Amino acid sequence: MVRFSFCGVELALLPAGALFWPDRQALLVADLHFEKASFYAGSGQMLPPYDSIATLTELTKLAEATAAREIWCLGDSFHDKAGCERLPAQAQAMLRALTGATDWTWISGNHDIAARGIADHCGGRVLDEIAIGGLLLRHEADPRDRRPELSGHYHPKLRLHLRGRQVARRCFIAGGTKLILPAFGTLTGGLDAHDPAIRKAVGPRAQALVPLADRLLRFPLAA
Repeated sequence: MVRFSFCGVELALLPAGALFWPDRQALLVADLHFEKASFYAGSGQMLPPYDSIATLTELTKLAEATAAREIWCLGDSFHDKAGCERLPAQAQAMLRALTGATDWTWISGNHDIAARGIADHCGGRVLDEIAIGGLLLRHEADPRDRRPELSGHYHPKLRLHLRGRQVARRCFIAGGTKLILPAFGTLTGGLDAHDPAIRKAVGPRAQALVPLADRLLRFPLAA
């Protein structure tokens, strides 16, 4: 867990791709995309059907390790609007255990904005966005909004050429008042951190942040 000061708020970036807010004992994750495999299976594209359980297993470990009292999911928690209803019994039990043990909030994303019955099936509460503790939590960064903001949506990954081979690591993207979280879900892909869409969302002086166990690596992104 690497401490990181963002707009005067002390946060911690986790190598697993989550963010911890110590003052609130809050764990924040983005783009879980539960039930992505079952969504694609419906159209004949077969993927290993364990993505939701794998993602929930990792999230449970982090919640226990950080003693999180709050969990905030920054949108696209389900891959489609019916994803919550397709959760297998084991995954739903794991999710219910988490939502029952913490103050859990789902922020709506573009994939799950019309999701049916998330709170009824899975617990927690559903919001479009919220300003709390000096930070705005939403799914997609709004470059017109100058308020300090945490978001997801872009699934940023940093791609580097090291010793003749390409290495890709999910990363956080930080700008003056923007901090974009990487996708936490098991089956999520990633958008190159240098992509113009990410730079436009974050603004000038953007940098990719890769947390390790004991330090934070920073990579300026070219304008």
